[in-house]
Amino acid sequence: MRTNLFLLLLCFLQGTIVYSQKRTKFEFKRNLPVYADSLLKDLTYPMAWGNSEIRDFDAWRKAARQKVFDCMLMPPPPPVSGEWIVDSLEFRVESGEFATAASGNLNGAVANSPLSTFHSKLSTLNYQLLCEEQRDGYKARKIEIRLSRYYTVPAYVLIPDGKGPFPAINALHDHGGHLFIGKEKMIRPLACEDSTVIKDADEWVASLYEGQFVGDYLAKHGYVVFSADAPMWGERGQEEGPRRDRYDMIAGNMMMYGIDLSAYMTYDDLSGTEFLASMPEVDPQRIGCMGCSMGAYRAWMLSALSDRIKVGCAVCWMVTTDEQMSFKYKRTENGGFANCFPGLRRWMDYPHVASMACPKPMLFINGSQDKLFPVAGVEKAFNIMHETWRSQAADDKLETEIWDIPHSCPLKAQQRVLEFFKKHL
Repeated sequence: MRTNLFLLLLCFLQGTIVYSQKRTKFEFKRNLPVYADSLLKDLTYPMAWGNSEIRDFDAWRKAARQKVFDCMLMPPPPPVSGEWIVDSLEFRVESGEFATAASGNLNGAVANSPLSTFHSKLSTLNYQLLCEEQRDGYKARKIEIRLSRYYTVPAYVLIPDGKGPFPAINALHDHGGHLFIGKEKMIRPLACEDSTVIKDADEWVASLYEGQFVGDYLAKHGYVVFSADAPMWGERGQEEGPRRDRYDMIAGNMMMYGIDLSAYMTYDDLSGTEFLASMPEVDPQRIGCMGCSMGAYRAWMLSALSDRIKVGCAVCWMVTTDEQMSFKYKRTENGGFANCFPGLRRWMDYPHVASMACPKPMLFINGSQDKLFPVAGVEKAFNIMHETWRSQAADDKLETEIWDIPHSCPLKAQQRVLEFFKKHL
């Protein structure tokens, strides 16, 4: 016993010594290479609108989207087969087209969707209803959707009372370094959830959203709201429990398989939007998306890549790489793999990718007190996007605002988002 204790103590001390050891010569500091400034100077963004040789905007967007998908590496394979079950109606897909069911002709929207760009053969999505409850003016459902042959995805759906079809929102949850919950950050957990989950969601929403669940707020105003766990969050997390320090290690291991964890999040956002469009309660021509922090990143990325999305709102996530990845500020980027597609910066910066959403109505709100995104980088990014929207005579559809707020989505921001959706959806 004494020997074992001695060995454990020795290992601990050795670990402490190794951690504290420093060399006089080094190549990395503050999570960046010392030659970061040189790297930034070499980023010319040849695929950005205005830099690209392609002068037709629609042709450019098509080529730019393809470049983004190329950088996203291999997509998750679609489900092999099955049934798409919506309110007891069975939908089947055969050879990429909807078949006719006993209930009548089926909508072919999914077969003609942008998902065909990364699904070599459209297959069915099937879902299971796990629990349901009536809330004040809307129903809340917990479902589980098979978005890939590899996995199913837990999600919440809110459906307003009354006769649809309704406009709909894909509510995309944040990062926050808090992985225990995902969809529960956007929609109040159902009573069927564990009390620990419910308590954690209440505390998180109190800290970042001023105590209001954005999804429920939108549902009360007549929107179908969908929110799903991103990979590594909530019920898609780690068996050992959520650990932020393991996220990057797992993302690196995923790359060993030739896939990108952040890209899987975006692929799932695209597929989840297709599922939302398939719901009989939803008007597929009136679908928007929104989010705060990483949810905002997901919102403008989804708006850029999906024709399904007609309106997007992003709160507290926009910047240029030269400001984000430099030594100018005390804090350097630590989001890492959560918003990284391999090699994409060699072609386009963040605002260039977001500009693929043009000429859609888009709302961007950032905070002057937000320590994650320097105001100088936010303003640069906003200017780049406005140049794009102006080039397409659509600058009135792009609204960019810097508020005196920290990294958060307060009640007034949620109200601003609702007003924007009311105006454009």
